[in-house]
Amino acid sequence: MTATDGQPSPTDDLLAALPDRLPSVERRAVLPGGFAAGGAAAGIKASGRPDLAVVRTTGGPAAAAAVFTQHPFAAAPVLLSRAHLRSSATEGDGGYGWAEAIIATSGCANAATGASGQADQLEVARLLAEATGIAADRTLHLSTGIIGTRLPLSTVGAGLATLVPAGLTETDAGWEAVAVALRTTDSRTKLATTVIALPDADGYAVRSVTVSGCAKGVGMIHPGMATMLSVILTDAAIEPALLRDLLRPAAARTWDQLTVDGDTSTNDTVFVLASGASRTAPVRTGSEAARQLGRAIEGVARDLARQQAADGEGATTLLTCQVSGAFDDADARAIARSVVASSLVKAAAHGRDPNWGRIVAAAGNGRLADAAVMEAAGIPSAVAAERAGKPVRLDATRLRIAIAGELVFDGPAGGPLDFDRAAVRVAMDAPEILVRLDLGLGVGSGEAFGCDLTEEYVIENAEYTT
Repeated sequence: MTATDGQPSPTDDLLAALPDRLPSVERRAVLPGGFAAGGAAAGIKASGRPDLAVVRTTGGPAAAAAVFTQHPFAAAPVLLSRAHLRSSATEGDGGYGWAEAIIATSGCANAATGASGQADQLEVARLLAEATGIAADRTLHLSTGIIGTRLPLSTVGAGLATLVPAGLTETDAGWEAVAVALRTTDSRTKLATTVIALPDADGYAVRSVTVSGCAKGVGMIHPGMATMLSVILTDAAIEPALLRDLLRPAAARTWDQLTVDGDTSTNDTVFVLASGASRTAPVRTGSEAARQLGRAIEGVARDLARQQAADGEGATTLLTCQVSGAFDDADARAIARSVVASSLVKAAAHGRDPNWGRIVAAAGNGRLADAAVMEAAGIPSAVAAERAGKPVRLDATRLRIAIAGELVFDGPAGGPLDFDRAAVRVAMDAPEILVRLDLGLGVGSGEAFGCDLTEEYVIENAEYTT
């Protein structure tokens, strides 16, 4: 992630964003080798928009890793996907294994539907297995939409009977169709791709490896894993357990730093599948190849998270908070997360009001993430368990704040500054508002992504099911 590699961050220039140390990303669909994909309008949504998507492997099982919601009412597709991953990697915890297909349905979350909903999801697995010829327990599942409603199984079955034989292609267009079919209240399709170079199986020549992701989710988004749905595909060769070890810290530093409205979801899921079709040497734990692939996954995840925040329900601007000079990265991430999650800061962003007092208050409310997230992000388990949920460390006499490129508070110089509020308001009227804090306490850094709070958000969610 941006500026989280333990290197000191500059405290003399709060006008610029923290340096980006991840691979560059393009917002377009590029389907890696070893996969076929497609989407269609099956009729799950009353609107008639695309609502069914399938990704399948073309050369046998792919290594799979996942991060799921921690919500106590985890939806049926989450429960079934965990079970299928666990059955394919019996030594695992349900977070990694082998898979040959992913199915996504949009318009019905199949959450809080009890035993009947779980039976419905098993039937979806059977229908997918029947359509593709693969084993039902090698399928992974995504669903999004209204909570408490049942999946229309006959509609799903008919859609699969049409989509799988004719609509799955080994093309970029097929991959983009998946991204389109995932959408619910999203106003635009979210895609991100990067390409890296890894050695081939002989260890000499260099081969291109593609990492490409799509995501949906612009509401019910708050740190609690990933708070949305995403699929990332790569043609790298890697074992499932190591793939999970690369995904989990990437999610902790990106999707766990994403918030729109403070509400977590029942269906949050991220899948990463690696086909091995690039014929690179297998990625090994601790290797340079593992570092490169991990950075690529994180780069794609970060860009998708930013797209989701910018497209938050009713949003008019992306709100980014970057923190440097913290005691450590965990403190920095907690403060950034607290700032972008504050309803008062979000309202001020909507009004283009450079009210740094709200930022100070939100920063002071920051509390460290739970132990699992901290450990996933690289904090030793014993330290994570001891510090989880505790307040962050702040010193007002060292704190400095900049809004949209203008220094507005300088603790070492006495605190509040006399700045041109009208000019800052103009600078805030942009697609992205950057809030920068430097704490003057150490070398920790981190960032979080959110959006402004608007009347449109209330209107949309007041009538979501009616």
